[in-house]
Amino acid sequence: MANRFDVVILGGGNAGFGVSAVAHEAGKSIAFIEELDFGGVCPNRGCTPKKVLVAAAHALHEIEIAGIHGIDVGKPTLDWAKLIDREKDMIGFIPDAMADVAAKRGEVFRGHARFVGPNAVNIDGTVIEGDNIVIATGSKPRPLPIPGAEHLITSDDVLSERTLPQEVVFIGGGVIAMEFSHVYARAGAKVTILEVMPSLLPRMDKDAVDAVQQESERIGIAVKTGVEVKEITKQNGKLRVAFKHGGKEQSLDADRVVNGAGRIANVDTLDLAAGNVAHDGIRVEVDSYLRSTSNPSVWVCGDALVASAQLSPVATYEGRIVGRNIVDGPSVEPDYAALPSCVYTVPALSSVGLTEQEAKEQGLDVAVSTNDMTGWFSGKSYGETVAWSKVLVDESNDRFVGAHMVGHQGEDLIHLFSMAMQHGISASRFKETSFAFPTFSSDAKNLF
Repeated sequence: MANRFDVVILGGGNAGFGVSAVAHEAGKSIAFIEELDFGGVCPNRGCTPKKVLVAAAHALHEIEIAGIHGIDVGKPTLDWAKLIDREKDMIGFIPDAMADVAAKRGEVFRGHARFVGPNAVNIDGTVIEGDNIVIATGSKPRPLPIPGAEHLITSDDVLSERTLPQEVVFIGGGVIAMEFSHVYARAGAKVTILEVMPSLLPRMDKDAVDAVQQESERIGIAVKTGVEVKEITKQNGKLRVAFKHGGKEQSLDADRVVNGAGRIANVDTLDLAAGNVAHDGIRVEVDSYLRSTSNPSVWVCGDALVASAQLSPVATYEGRIVGRNIVDGPSVEPDYAALPSCVYTVPALSSVGLTEQEAKEQGLDVAVSTNDMTGWFSGKSYGETVAWSKVLVDESNDRFVGAHMVGHQGEDLIHLFSMAMQHGISASRFKETSFAFPTFSSDAKNLF
């Protein structure tokens, strides 16, 4: 006889925990299914361990500019193996700790789940049923249809290999490529990014991306856009990447070639057809409440969705919405308009709301304020190599609709604009706010 639960959650990451927090509080019976490690990609193989490496890159950046302050520290060296060991030490407790939380909220099943009916899944031979089944299976690296793709490594490998490569090529110029390229380059590796699109980070504000690209090139990263990668082969102990750029056939040799083309929803092995879950092979079709359009018992949240940003806080946010809609009935729709995000280059690119192009496409009457803050007192005091911002204010209602920053502690300042957008604080009220001076925060009201 199959076990039956109120809520069956496929995946033990942030989205699944968001669902379980709400469902558990409401007294629902919960089944958690996890194939790998509890916590999912972000704390184990993504944003959390990556930030340990980014912190080291920040330290190297501070050493680089120390001379501005009259400090002579000489040329630093980074022990890459020690850095990787530190990263592993900092995250090692996470899977067990999160598994303990899951066990307190429901019954835990280990293994790979696949649908065997509209309300049933099979976990390596064990069948369980659920009044509600939540697909929170996260994402996986986007496969690249390139001859020799088996030679590619992923971000998982970057976070695990204890030897710093001398030469690295990233195929793709997305978030993963940009963040790890800054770590590698500041650690002393020669880095090249090959991007098929006309620009890096195509979803971000173009001017902000240009500012990041200039800083990337300043620290030695070679950026080539509009590239067609032909193949990857082994040549004399190296990996050779053959590509076409600017109408010319070219090649690069490297110790490592990294898949930097982003991630896709991890849903292709769930046998969605058996669950009567409509999809196009990658995208599960959902309504505005994150419920399957073909099976009202199935919900989707986190990176398993395609339309929303693949970010840890977004996954938790969507998970809690799904939890509320399961407990109270479909009534809550996600609102992504004011959710901030950061690309952790060094310095970081931070963003919230609309890009300038999106605002124009929506026909909004926006005042656009762009600033180079490297000459401002705060920028000069800290010797910022890049300090740039763009703020968009809807002139019809005096409200922020977008903000984008590179450097200038933007990864923290962006939350001021996010809070203003979420809570309806006008641009005029924002300007009237008092901040301690001199601080980067005090500059925020001078950005528009």
